[in-house]
Amino acid sequence: MKPMPRQLSSSSNRDNSRFCMPPFGQALLLLLLCFVCHAGSCTEQERESLLQFLSGLSNDGGLGVSWQNGTDCCTWEGITCSGNGAVVEVISLASRGLEGSISPSLGDLTGLLRLNLSRNSLSGGLPLELVSSSSIVVLDVSFNYLTGGLSELPSSTPDRPLQVLNISSNLFTGNFPSTTWERMNNLVVLNASNNRFTGQMPTSFCASAPSFAVLELSYNQFSGRIPAGLSNCSKLTLLSASYNNLTGTLPDELFDLTSLKHLCFLRNQLEGSIKGITKLKNLVTIDLGQNRLSGSIPNSIGQLKRLEKLHLAYNSMSGELPSTVGNCRNLKNMNLGGNNFSGDLGNVNFSTLRNLQSLDLMSNNFTGTVPESIYSCRNLSALQLSNNSFHGQLSEKIRNLKCLSFVSLVDISLTNITGSLQILQSCRNLTTLLIGYNFMQETMPEDDEIYGFENLRIFSLNDCSLSGKIPKWLSKLTNLEMLSLYNNQLNGAIPDWISSLNFLFHIDISNSSLSGEIPSALVEMPMLKSDNVPPKVFELPICTGYALQYRINSAFPKVLNLGINNFTGIIPNEIGQLKALQLLNLSSNRLSGEIPESIYKLTNLQVLDLSSNNLTGTIPDGLNKLHFLSAFNISNNDLEGPVPNAGQLSTFPSTSFDGNPKLCGPMLARHCGLAQTPFVSTKQNADKVVSSFVFMISFGAFFAVGVLYDQIVLSRFF
Repeated sequence: MKPMPRQLSSSSNRDNSRFCMPPFGQALLLLLLCFVCHAGSCTEQERESLLQFLSGLSNDGGLGVSWQNGTDCCTWEGITCSGNGAVVEVISLASRGLEGSISPSLGDLTGLLRLNLSRNSLSGGLPLELVSSSSIVVLDVSFNYLTGGLSELPSSTPDRPLQVLNISSNLFTGNFPSTTWERMNNLVVLNASNNRFTGQMPTSFCASAPSFAVLELSYNQFSGRIPAGLSNCSKLTLLSASYNNLTGTLPDELFDLTSLKHLCFLRNQLEGSIKGITKLKNLVTIDLGQNRLSGSIPNSIGQLKRLEKLHLAYNSMSGELPSTVGNCRNLKNMNLGGNNFSGDLGNVNFSTLRNLQSLDLMSNNFTGTVPESIYSCRNLSALQLSNNSFHGQLSEKIRNLKCLSFVSLVDISLTNITGSLQILQSCRNLTTLLIGYNFMQETMPEDDEIYGFENLRIFSLNDCSLSGKIPKWLSKLTNLEMLSLYNNQLNGAIPDWISSLNFLFHIDISNSSLSGEIPSALVEMPMLKSDNVPPKVFELPICTGYALQYRINSAFPKVLNLGINNFTGIIPNEIGQLKALQLLNLSSNRLSGEIPESIYKLTNLQVLDLSSNNLTGTIPDGLNKLHFLSAFNISNNDLEGPVPNAGQLSTFPSTSFDGNPKLCGPMLARHCGLAQTPFVSTKQNADKVVSSFVFMISFGAFFAVGVLYDQIVLSRFF
């Protein structure tokens, strides 16, 4: 099987949107790649070189129809010749479905200026003849399956004309060559991101290429300190090496690159302070998140007048947010979450940040009240202030934020839930609202008090110890996809109107005081019955839990979690209709009767917890058909008969079956066919709640399935 490059987007179209490549960088590539078609005729040697390339393809994407021997290759699809009629200047064959290897014969095209073979399925190595070509100015082989290392050029090689080299999103390995770049004195852009290069980060380009401007090395395996040599890069405008294993501090010479506009070292292991960064007066992007940086944000940060993105999240930085950040009036995105910043935010005048679109200060130690000046940022669409030491009630001025779509205010000691929801319902564009760990022991608002939220897709009001019932105003949230009300004190039954929420696929109302039977409405949920609907992906981090966060670029699972309540009656046989379910948790209730055979129809199920109920009968044979099941618990019931010693269920530990004295089998060290002495542990009742949590923690890895790189935060459970 062909190895796959790391996928960097949930979309089927692979793109560069996840990199630190700004619009100007893409424009530069487009400018260099564009061309004007001229009439002409190619030489016999050129025709032969092109046909050799064609013969090396196992899938030519239909080129063979156009590329016919005996015809003028200047008329062939994807080929452009010069005006004087004898030189192939451009080969543009991007996204043609080409498979096979790249023939070195293309290096014989002495007039070739631009070669674009990107976004195909080409394999094998990159011929040295292309890199060492005496004519190629732009070479783009990105988004293929090319392997191996990059070869060194012979020391006798004269200077080469190559200006743009894009080898990103392939499978290249090994150390980056060093002497090759001594011959590339015209190089302007190098994009080697999303490969498997190792060793030291290359920085020698600038010594030989005085116009070198763009270096993109993200998503590789470079390690060690950032080496010397950057001081020669006086024209460098973009430096990106995110998602590598770089260590040490940011070198002082980096802060001498006064042309630098975009600095990106996200998710490495860099240490030290950033005090010298304000020397880079032209910076537009600072992306140094998820490192080990310490110290404070320098007061001189306000000198960066062009700054649009400030991303320092998940480091070990501390101190107060300097008031001078208000001078960065072009700021659009500020993410300082997951640090140790402290102090009163009232020192910062956010009203000067008129362009601010996203503000993330979550998981710090900020105190006082949320400053009113934040609500002057009329373009703000995402506001994340969770897990700080704020106090007080939500300000009515948040109504001013008409563009607001994402709000995370978890655990900031808010009070007055009714007033808060009545204020927030004025934010008509809200799609995500996370306000758990607030409003302690208040009462859930009644139906006539809340309206609006017609665009809400994600609503989390967990861990508030709220009393009352599941309110009917939730039925008006017709676009709701995720509902988290767990860890409250809600009582009563699950209302029948829940099945009218046609897009709801993630329901967590566990650990409350709900009662009654499992309603038939729950087994009629459209999104849980259909596995044909594509899963949702969210662009912003979601924190619905208190501590652990799973930042992934995949969908939330389809979940029905009713665990730790007071539900009675049987598990309805119709539950087998919920074929899209990935997690089903009915643990720690008072359910009785047998485990329905229909559960075997839940073929997407990965987690099944029926523990700590009053279930009877035998273990259905059909459960062995749940081939994706990675976590299973039926402990502390009154089940009987043999535990399967083959198939999927035999792979789970004995703790998945404990507390069922009538069960037998080798894994329980209890032989079947012998009279069993009834035994109930004196701790069984006390352990009911604990066993459910232990089970979920033991299989927490389920929720990290599909982890790629930081974009969203998976649901809670721990």
